[in-house]
Amino acid sequence: MNLLYAPAAKSDGTLVDEMPAWRRWASLTVLSLALLTVVMDLTVLNVALPSISAELRPSATQQLWMVDAYSLVLAGLLISMSGLADRWGRRRLLMLGFAVFGLSSLLILWADSSAAVIALRALLGLGGAMIMPTTLSMLRVVFTQPRERTLALGVWAAVSAAGAAVGPIIGGFLLEHFSWHAAFLVNVPPMTIAFVAAALLLPESRVAVTARWDAVGSLLSIGGVATLVWSIKEFGKHFVADGLANPAAWIALLCAIALLALFVVRCLRRPDPLLDVRLFQRRQLTAGVLAALFSMVALGGGLLLLAQWLQLVEGFSPLQAGYRLMPFALGAIVTSVLARYLVDLLGARAVMGLGLLLPAIGFLLFYVSPEPLSYPWVAAAMLLQGAGAGALAIGSAMIMSGSPQDKAGNAAAIEETAYDLGNVFGVAVLGTIAAVIFSAKVGTGVPGADDSLAAALEIAEATGSAELAATAQASFTEALSQVGLVGAVLLALAAAVVYRLTPRDLDLDVQH
Repeated sequence: MNLLYAPAAKSDGTLVDEMPAWRRWASLTVLSLALLTVVMDLTVLNVALPSISAELRPSATQQLWMVDAYSLVLAGLLISMSGLADRWGRRRLLMLGFAVFGLSSLLILWADSSAAVIALRALLGLGGAMIMPTTLSMLRVVFTQPRERTLALGVWAAVSAAGAAVGPIIGGFLLEHFSWHAAFLVNVPPMTIAFVAAALLLPESRVAVTARWDAVGSLLSIGGVATLVWSIKEFGKHFVADGLANPAAWIALLCAIALLALFVVRCLRRPDPLLDVRLFQRRQLTAGVLAALFSMVALGGGLLLLAQWLQLVEGFSPLQAGYRLMPFALGAIVTSVLARYLVDLLGARAVMGLGLLLPAIGFLLFYVSPEPLSYPWVAAAMLLQGAGAGALAIGSAMIMSGSPQDKAGNAAAIEETAYDLGNVFGVAVLGTIAAVIFSAKVGTGVPGADDSLAAALEIAEATGSAELAATAQASFTEALSQVGLVGAVLLALAAAVVYRLTPRDLDLDVQH
């Protein structure tokens, strides 16, 4: 077995002949390892932030930027990086992404200020933007047989969904044994392995493009997506205090709409667009994008609220709470891996509808569970919410199979942007609804107690008020219950829309 085996390729390095089976699945292992590390980084800092704050004493604004810098840079650069990968070479950009991500994580050893941590988080976002869409477009190249590709995309979807749930566990374990620096350094070994393995296993792949790079379109996409993500986060963070009277968020939202509109118009007018927005004319691609968006709404919103409930209401440590969040990952793994077989049994349309209906039922369990809310009900809800990854798996297959191979980068960028926006929407929308209900339940009798559960418990501890602590915890649990009803309705509507959009006679085994 020769690790340096190279299948036939064109003069530009693009793969032509099918790779051996062992090399295809080994390539999937490499891509999954890198993707898991990148996705984990979306949530691992939430666990490490208290330790970072205790040592570096960041301001409230700096704390927010430590969390947001990663997702803003990641979301903003996805479209541009996928376009660059198509032209420059997908393996080449992927390996550069591994290097940037690994080195940025290693540099944390020399970070001695809040500004340095924010800068490194932004660099990690740059590396992540190189990695995330490229892993998906590489799967389209490596797995040329549609049936194998659907199975591989099921694994990809399981890793994508499970990574966010695994992040708090890894973070909690590291913080119980090491300093907060370990939350960054944990990225170095997998990125080193991925870099070496990619050089040995992955083929080069690029699109034969002779046109110049669209720098203006790239700037429009970066500014539009990053500003949209920031505006959503800003509305969510300050909704309790300001409601919709948030001028900065409104200005950012209007700017985002204008920039993205200009980007779409530019792409429609150019013969060689950075992103082929006409791909949205394909119903199966649109259905797949919505599945990715709403499956991450369920996962992102559920993780945010339940991590707080487990730690601040039930009193578990970060590591104990992380273990109890595992049903998310279990549900994601089971449905993602079985998705291909469920399609054979029920058809893609039914699987897509069920894939979003299951998390809707999971949210509904919060609302119908007997009082007081207990962990067995929560575990069942998490299992069903994680099961939405089954829709993500088939949605990925629909997006990639519904796009020509030379548009694989475009399709991957669209899906990854939907994935990231879904996580942001879930956290902002469901988190905001929970915050509003919590604030109304706690009331304004104790100044500052209605800001958040953490703030209320801090005040209760400082004043020795057991009554305030009990009220705050009961109010948060009630907010979680009400959010369950909202989430159930939202996901059920999404399931109906995706079901209608998915072609009735869709065959994922047909080459496109």
